[in-house]
Amino acid sequence: MAQKNVEIKARVKDPEAIRQYLLSHEAIFAGTDHQTDTYFNTQQGRLKLREGNIENNLIGYERNDQAGPKTSVFTLTRIPDAPAFKSIMSKTIGIKVIVNKIRDIYFIGNVKFHIDRVEGLGSFMEIEAGNLRDASKSEEDLQTQCRFYLRELGIAEKDLLTNSYSDMLSVH
Repeated sequence: MAQKNVEIKARVKDPEAIRQYLLSHEAIFAGTDHQTDTYFNTQQGRLKLREGNIENNLIGYERNDQAGPKTSVFTLTRIPDAPAFKSIMSKTIGIKVIVNKIRDIYFIGNVKFHIDRVEGLGSFMEIEAGNLRDASKSEEDLQTQCRFYLRELGIAEKDLLTNSYSDMLSVH
């Protein structure tokens, strides 16, 4: 079943300041995950296989490439044998790019925060406001939450990213 969230992605110069803000505001630390995201060639949207210690899923999603809060519609599916799946997909539709990152994962209520160190790109953060944990939240509520945390964390407009790590690495 498709799910929806509102998210932002931004370049950060001081990941430790973000971490300290989250901890001082009683964020729940879910852990540090070394993730390998393998993006496959697609006709529409994006399709990635995430392999990590905490998060492991096939994720299909569509999202507009724009700065600031943007809506993402996605589907998550568990893949019990990721290496075999990756091999099949690689041979049939091909790999677009592989993104390697170290991700710290935090939660404040229904909002998920990522502090990422992406190989070849640098340090970033993501804010994902979703209604999976609180179905009463409208898309407008989720947008408001993202904008609130952008202000709270002092994220400058110039640091907001329009596209995904995969797009950034594909250009390199």
